[in-house]
Amino acid sequence: MTSLAGAAITLSAEVEAKYLRLKHILAEIGELVVGYSGGVDSTLLLKVAHDVLGNRAVAVTGDSEAFPQGEVDLALEVANKMGVTVIRTTTHELANPHFAINNPDRCYHCKSELFAKLRTEADAIGIKWIADGSHADDGKPGDHRPGMAAAAELGVRSPLREAGLTKADIRELALYLQLPNWDKPSFACLSSRFPYGTTITHDLLSRLDKCEQVLRSLGFRQFRVRHHDTVARIEVEPKDLVRALELRDEITARFRAAGYTYVTLDLEGYRSGKMNDNLRQIAHIIPLEAR
Repeated sequence: MTSLAGAAITLSAEVEAKYLRLKHILAEIGELVVGYSGGVDSTLLLKVAHDVLGNRAVAVTGDSEAFPQGEVDLALEVANKMGVTVIRTTTHELANPHFAINNPDRCYHCKSELFAKLRTEADAIGIKWIADGSHADDGKPGDHRPGMAAAAELGVRSPLREAGLTKADIRELALYLQLPNWDKPSFACLSSRFPYGTTITHDLLSRLDKCEQVLRSLGFRQFRVRHHDTVARIEVEPKDLVRALELRDEITARFRAAGYTYVTLDLEGYRSGKMNDNLRQIAHIIPLEAR
């Protein structure tokens, strides 16, 4: 996390207007449970909701096997700095065969599980609305987001998107509000590292998590390790490709110790959603009723 001591930040007029709109939306909502992952999007939503609504804004974090190890602890640390108490709930995605089979609608089943847990927690404390950190860049043409269908079905609000805040806006506003994770790299659940059609298991999730911890321990910030049977394909930012090659002996040894036979470096570098590139190719293979 980046230190913001002494930082003097001003908002652009456009982002300031969206910030005011967000506060107005939250005031109208009146009460909500925020699905809080510790990423910059849900952190910003939680921060502003807490500022506007006080203890009528409640954070709930899902403990999941598909969540990178250590992320929940970091999320709790950030929430504590904001003075917000977080409710932890355990999700069981792998118990759902529709999730484990890993068809292109996998994220729908994952989000359905999480949002159902949020709904249960909200009902238990008498709060009407549940909300996520989706923003204005989510769901654009070509962006495969089946989880948004789950949100719509369960009545999940997305105040950041309602206010028109983009990812760039969110980072600018998070910096302005001195959030310690304003520049945290984007991350996704570990299940997004598998090609569609590869069955997701606890052991494979654990293996991927160990490998990503290796890259994190070596100082890489934005990366993914993609699973391809016996092959681990590493994506790092293009500026980090040379450094990854310089560390190839250590990375290879530690990945092999985790269970991979071969270790490769993707020359294109990190790109969000890369595992969706072959959706058109597999669409005719997976029956419609199974998607």
